[in-house]
Amino acid sequence: MTENAQTFKAKSTIKSADIEHRRKINFNIGRYNAVVPKGKEQFVNINLAKEKAKNIKWRAIETLDKHLEAFEKNFTSRGGKVIWAETAGQAIEEILSICKAKNCKTLVKSKSMATEEIHLNIALEKNGIESIETDLGEYIQQLDGEAPYHIVTPAMHKSKEDVAKLFNKKLGTPLNYTPEELTQVARKILREKYTQAEVGVTGANFIISDIGGVAVTENEGNARLSCAFPKTHIVIVGIEKMIPAMTDLALFWPMLSTFGTGQTVTVYNTIITGPRQPNEKDGPDEMYVILLDNGRTNILQNPKQRQSLYCIRCGACLNVCPVYKNIGGHAYGATYSGPIGSVITPNLQGLPEFKHLSYASSLCGACTEVCPVKINLHELLLDNRHESVEEGLAPMAEKIAWKLWKISSLNRRLMNLANGDIKNKVVNGLFKGWSKNRSQLEFSPKTFNEMWKERSKK
Repeated sequence: MTENAQTFKAKSTIKSADIEHRRKINFNIGRYNAVVPKGKEQFVNINLAKEKAKNIKWRAIETLDKHLEAFEKNFTSRGGKVIWAETAGQAIEEILSICKAKNCKTLVKSKSMATEEIHLNIALEKNGIESIETDLGEYIQQLDGEAPYHIVTPAMHKSKEDVAKLFNKKLGTPLNYTPEELTQVARKILREKYTQAEVGVTGANFIISDIGGVAVTENEGNARLSCAFPKTHIVIVGIEKMIPAMTDLALFWPMLSTFGTGQTVTVYNTIITGPRQPNEKDGPDEMYVILLDNGRTNILQNPKQRQSLYCIRCGACLNVCPVYKNIGGHAYGATYSGPIGSVITPNLQGLPEFKHLSYASSLCGACTEVCPVKINLHELLLDNRHESVEEGLAPMAEKIAWKLWKISSLNRRLMNLANGDIKNKVVNGLFKGWSKNRSQLEFSPKTFNEMWKERSKK
């Protein structure tokens, strides 16, 4: 068992037994679940909308090379600069190079899973650059020295009392401050940072090839401030976030907000097509878009796994996953948690180190059912398992166990011979790995074959 797998088991064992943790996370997920059905009412036919969204993403991914080239051409025509980063290291190197050229001391950053993926804040800190998370949830997590807990709601596992204690410890605010008062404290601190920062960094919910635009969705306005005040704006985005046309946003913006938070549309929706133009009064002097691969082309070349690139990061699959709701986000030990994380992480970071995530599933199919772009998530989890076995990553004891099971299952005499107590002792005693994290199996004293024969004689 790899170190990552051992850590996952240890963390998930602790978290699944933590009743208070489960109460908090299920309370917050429950609030989303209560409003998502209402948000879906804006669609005349939700299944048709999901099918159309899937088809648009299918077209974008199947012709991704052409769309990326079109995006670059259209974006650079307005003075923007495009940087292609094959790895996280290359992306970090380019960002540090830009920051050095701008003599950057302070950087403001809006919510972005891509920046979490490349561990941008750590790299900036090592190079003496203050990086400030401006999304309230991300700011809370940064104060606490933690990674985001959820794709959409970074501090989902914290109660308002937890946040009050954190602010009291880090910022000296009274313990009895309400959420509204705590928000005002964060707002005052962050407003000053926007005006101080030399560089602003955002992610992108979508990149649009036909206009060379970057679409950003948010509820707080912090992304707009992060890219408006600083003289330099850097966008870090995975290449899979492509959609072919601006008109596609008429579907994807409501789809993302409904499945993510239950809103009909988020508060702030922005399309940015480059730096400040000669006839414009505000905006950055320079704008860069870093197109991040970092393993995505590995998924792209796999015909079965390719559909996982359709993901719009709404977080719906996390909210319905019985595993996520019991162990939370940090137990996964990866940037992307929940079902989508268990699918893509082994392909982004390697099956040998992360194949265990594909086994952390009940295969109930709830994630597939809820996905707004109809990704067959539970089937992709099974495919990851299959690939790990094909690559010889299964331990020897597991191979022997399944070999013996296959032999006995294909032999009627052996199946009838080893009934009840014998099977129980073999599986629960000899193969202890099976029952270590599961209930013990209790086999019937007689096989169905034997009971059928007895019934037939009578």
